[in-house]
Amino acid sequence: MKPNSGTLVINIMNGGKAEAYEGVYQCTARNERGAAISNNIVIRPSRSPLWTKEKLEPNQVREGDSLVLHCRPPVGLPPPIIFWMDNAFQRLPQSERVSQGLNGDLYFSNVQPEDTREDYICYARFNHTQTIQQKQPISVKVFSTKPVTERQPILLTPTGSTSTKVELRGNVLLLECIAAGLPTPVIHWIKEGGELPANRTFFENFKKTLKIIDVSEADSGNYKCIARNILGSAHHVISVTVKAAPYWITAPRNLVLSPGEDGTLICRANGNPKPNISWLANGVPIAIAPEDPSRKVDGDTIIFSHVQERSSAVYQCNASNEYGYLLANAFVNVLAEPPRILTPANKLYQVIADSPALLDCAYFGSPKPEIEWFKGVKGSILRGSEYVFHDNGTLEIPVAQKDSTGTYTCVARNELGKIQNEVQLEVKDPTMIIKQPEYKVIQRYGQVSFECIIKHDSTLLPTVIWLKDNDELPDDERFLVGKDNLTIMNVTDKDDGTYTCIVNTTLDSVSASAVLTVVAAPPTPAIIYARPNPPFDLELTGQLERSVELSWIPGDENNSPITNFVIEYEDGLHEPGVWNYQTEVPGTQTTVQLKLSPYVNYSFRVIAVNEIGRSQPSEPSEQYLTKSANPDENPSNVQGIGSEPDNLVITWESLKGFQSNGPGLQYKVSWRQKDVDDEWTSVIVANVSKYIVSGTPTFVPYEIKVQALNDLGYAPEPSEVIGHSGEDLPMVAPGNVQVHVINSTLAKVHWDPVPLKTVRGHLQGYKVYYWKVQSLSRRSRRHVEKKILTFRGNKTFGMLPGLEPYSSYKLNVRVVNGKGEGPASPDKVFKTPEGVPSSPSFLKITNPTLDSLTLEWGSPTHPNGVLTSYILKFQPINNTHELGPLVEIRIPANESSLILKNLNYSTRYKFYFNAQTSVGSGNQITEEAVTIMDEAGILRPAVGAGKVQPLYPRIRNVTTAAAETYANISWEYEGPDHANFYVEYGVAGSKEDWKKEIVNGSRSFFVLKGLTPGTAYKVRVGAEGLSGFRSSEDVFETGPAMASRQVDIATQGWFIGLMCAVALLILILLIVCFIRRNKGGKYPVKEKEDAHADPEIQPMKEDDGTFGEYSDAEDHKPLKKGSRTPSDRTVKKEDSDDSLVDYGEGVNGQFNEDGSFIGQYSGKKEKEPAEGNESSEAPSPVNAMNSFV
Repeated sequence: MKPNSGTLVINIMNGGKAEAYEGVYQCTARNERGAAISNNIVIRPSRSPLWTKEKLEPNQVREGDSLVLHCRPPVGLPPPIIFWMDNAFQRLPQSERVSQGLNGDLYFSNVQPEDTREDYICYARFNHTQTIQQKQPISVKVFSTKPVTERQPILLTPTGSTSTKVELRGNVLLLECIAAGLPTPVIHWIKEGGELPANRTFFENFKKTLKIIDVSEADSGNYKCIARNILGSAHHVISVTVKAAPYWITAPRNLVLSPGEDGTLICRANGNPKPNISWLANGVPIAIAPEDPSRKVDGDTIIFSHVQERSSAVYQCNASNEYGYLLANAFVNVLAEPPRILTPANKLYQVIADSPALLDCAYFGSPKPEIEWFKGVKGSILRGSEYVFHDNGTLEIPVAQKDSTGTYTCVARNELGKIQNEVQLEVKDPTMIIKQPEYKVIQRYGQVSFECIIKHDSTLLPTVIWLKDNDELPDDERFLVGKDNLTIMNVTDKDDGTYTCIVNTTLDSVSASAVLTVVAAPPTPAIIYARPNPPFDLELTGQLERSVELSWIPGDENNSPITNFVIEYEDGLHEPGVWNYQTEVPGTQTTVQLKLSPYVNYSFRVIAVNEIGRSQPSEPSEQYLTKSANPDENPSNVQGIGSEPDNLVITWESLKGFQSNGPGLQYKVSWRQKDVDDEWTSVIVANVSKYIVSGTPTFVPYEIKVQALNDLGYAPEPSEVIGHSGEDLPMVAPGNVQVHVINSTLAKVHWDPVPLKTVRGHLQGYKVYYWKVQSLSRRSRRHVEKKILTFRGNKTFGMLPGLEPYSSYKLNVRVVNGKGEGPASPDKVFKTPEGVPSSPSFLKITNPTLDSLTLEWGSPTHPNGVLTSYILKFQPINNTHELGPLVEIRIPANESSLILKNLNYSTRYKFYFNAQTSVGSGNQITEEAVTIMDEAGILRPAVGAGKVQPLYPRIRNVTTAAAETYANISWEYEGPDHANFYVEYGVAGSKEDWKKEIVNGSRSFFVLKGLTPGTAYKVRVGAEGLSGFRSSEDVFETGPAMASRQVDIATQGWFIGLMCAVALLILILLIVCFIRRNKGGKYPVKEKEDAHADPEIQPMKEDDGTFGEYSDAEDHKPLKKGSRTPSDRTVKKEDSDDSLVDYGEGVNGQFNEDGSFIGQYSGKKEKEPAEGNESSEAPSPVNAMNSFV
């Protein structure tokens, strides 16, 4: 057992047999207060026995008949997973005709000729032991008879007409029917006397298997499967009985009592059959436990009366039936503690005036202390509706005023003593903006300023922030932020927008905004665009009780046409000095007919609007008082919502002054209980917007109506609305909470809905509280972070996503109404299965040698289960980045390093590494590493090798000699012969890809042509086929372009003479060639080769100044498959000046089957640039080493 822990560790990794530890284990934890016990833990070793040897006869079946291939796997623990495959390890295809049963047998409803094969193999996979057992192959031969007789369905399984099935509550019910027949029958399922449960029913195996998840007692009954084809049908009835292991209705909970108090422990469980309840005290059956006179056992309840401190103990409740048992510990703690106050003394609370203040008084004691609050040192106890006293001791002042400032004393007392604590409350003046920023219109390139003058409590330090369009001000020196203002210099069009001044203190925040409109500066000083002047000469005509006509004369539009007029009115009777929006008309209209309301003393004014802005209001028109009348309308938005469980608060939106239509505005409020034959109760109230009906039942529907009236009469009859009296917290918790774990990260929780009458309010849904208790792989607890999921409406199930694999969780469910949450259901414990692990935390490759590498790794951050092993895969990478064969190694889970040996030298390897649990493999991480050469650059000879090893190849001393448009590149090479070189170059500092030129033969120089004068180039030399090595980079610069002399060369005498000599020479050569051709001028290739037999003495070429090409014996061999000539048989000019292609009659030379050249010679010479790399691959260093003697 681990020290300082109750964990028992059984380790058989270092020896021992699992069978020796098979048995039932139980943990007991004990101290002076009592003893708690755990559930029984059963340990059984896994088994994967071998298949029993049996002699299998070949199956000869007539076409169209049914066939069953029996698997009969060995009995293992846990049971194996069965699947059928062939010799090639390919799963056998299944269909409605051929399918595997739940027992593992392979059923053929009718056989077809294509079913003939000799490798029907049944496999049994034992996941726990990671083994697979194979049955001997079964041979099936189908012989045909003509014609094939069609047959009506018969059931292959189950047999007979009826059968029975018993399943446990909460499990998955699987029912199977497989039928024979031709044509292939189709299976249908029904439940006699009912319907298959929605959302829990699934069909598998081509509808041959009926699957019902999370079964309950309601799923008991008769299920009929029907097999049909065109010739008839067959059916089978399965009688299903759902039993239940015990499950909690009410699990016992810990009980804290004071000496002399009473209490009860309740243990209620259900099941089928009904579970037996038994009690234990400190792990001992209560019948033989030490007697306690304060304890009385009454079935599923223990009653405690007048307990004493010696009555403290841990009680266990055991509920069991034939299908299982439940065990719960409950600690009865008899505690006598004087009061303690946990809130720090003299804690300071600061609030803003007219806002609520909450003063804490956290306490503890047994018996539970009573809490009283006082203000001041000798103040009286606080009472009254202006205070709210919370159960946790907190004092709430809903509306704190300046005179609420002071010292408040909290007193906690019980029969063992009392204690008090003082806290301080300071009520601060609110922060206000007394001068707000105003709307501004500014011309482009002008200057504008916004003011923001504030008033605040002298003890609070305010901070002022300016925003533009709800974002930070631009980082521009044109924006100057002062103490009370914001100034923008040199305004541009981008400055157009909304500017907000925000004032923050530690207790409150206020803001005010204004819009800045930027307009174009006037094109010429003569034209000034501005807001229009206000209209004038307002006149009222055609006065009627409900209408009047208003006319006016527009003011000057100031070079911007008036787009519309806004008409506003003032009600001098109800709201003098307040102007309200009336209507709006186009800018071309100067009269309007206005609708009026009774009992309003109207005055009107008009505002003109153009693109620049709004004009000043016109002077008010004359006043016009309309006559009184009955109200035309009733209050709107009538609602009935209780604020307390025993009241009904009826609210409405009051009519505005001009809507009253006369003096003496009142409201008639009527209500009656819905669905009860009661008369309306009515009351007339003054011009208010709320009425409270007291003494109502909790959450009862009411019919409500509110009617307006004034001194002249009533408004029309109002419509009725439905309201409810006040809600109270739900009374009961959801029952029958069940959890179905779907996979390692997802679970489904079910619960029974609570009766609606116990909700006592509007059912808003259910809340599931769930939290991780511990990780099963680490066995380490951490801070519990509860998560909450809310399921709206009367939903009785929900999904819990994002769970961590291989972990233990708890959850409970609560019903929610408008008042709040009801009690929580008992905590439900569930565990998630193992998942695949995360990738290993790191993979390091160290200590490279000639033939080995050392690998070190870290275990996965999230193992998500018990690690079973690590998987290492690796493969070599050649110089063309092609991957070699993949090698896989399985490493025990307790290893953290590995030395890989017998690797190739100077070779790059790619590694893939991942961890495994019993579920599968996790994500892999990859690394690359290279084995090294020895320090001398020469490979150490292998044991027993007598051959000389090759030198490590390298290219050094790269030099360049540059002219205007070309550069001569030379280098030194050390390494194996027959290297194929290439030159890569590009403009220095450019990100463009390197350009590549192939070097012909084994020469150590090359001429780069077509360069740009006066340009810096980068160059490097590489060799193909030798692990892709290359030289370091060199940089050179071409010479500047030289200005040509402005001389007409065609007029020079020496030039004319030279051209004449060249023409004469060409004529002589043509005559000679013509004569030789007429003599049959075909000659062997040997003559041409002899002309170039000694490359060492070839002179420099006159055209580019480079040395003649070097050659070797291979230059004189016939061209064969695999030569270094490009695939299209064309050669670049700079790659080879001596090629057989030069003497061919066409671009492509021709060869016999034996490789000899058969083209005719001619004077025609045509060479095209070859694209791509050489066709043959250069030898690797390993191949080169093997070729040395």
